[in-house]
Amino acid sequence: MAVAAAAAVVVVACGGGGSGRDLPLPERTLAVSSAAFEDGSSIPVEFTCEGADRSPPLAWESGPPGTAAYAIVVDDPDAPGGIFVHWTVWNLPPSDTGLPAGASSSGTLPPAVREGRNDFGRNGWGGPCPPKGDEAHRYRFRVYALREPLDLPPGAPPGRVLDRLEGNVLAWGELTGTFAR
Repeated sequence: MAVAAAAAVVVVACGGGGSGRDLPLPERTLAVSSAAFEDGSSIPVEFTCEGADRSPPLAWESGPPGTAAYAIVVDDPDAPGGIFVHWTVWNLPPSDTGLPAGASSSGTLPPAVREGRNDFGRNGWGGPCPPKGDEAHRYRFRVYALREPLDLPPGAPPGRVLDRLEGNVLAWGELTGTFAR
């Protein structure tokens, strides 16, 4: 029984089958950053499965005129089973240009904001957790400025969120971090 549980944990790490995909997008125009790490650098342990597993702080430029909401998708394109989605959050107000550390678990998200199910099978943030011994994986923090808010319930699976994003993106930006265990 313990062996089966351990095997399930290994499969559920970023090495399991992912439900993400790349969207057709306009040219990237939003700058995205984090006070916790620089683009292309290592994500601090506290934001991963090896630490407190909190969502990192994020900041982004204001979207273009007509931005009705923002969405964020964090994924691992290096997962052996395909693109593994770590977080989907949508309907961030158009006046927002950032989130504090731990926003996913702290209850600081505005009331209309929704979080979806990640590929770990739970709602909210699931930090980087690549299989032990893998080369460092890349984690893409993508922020999308949307024409209209997404009409999805909390806990929507990543595929449904990505379906609703397609054709709804005015502008987007990306911050990439890395992590290995």
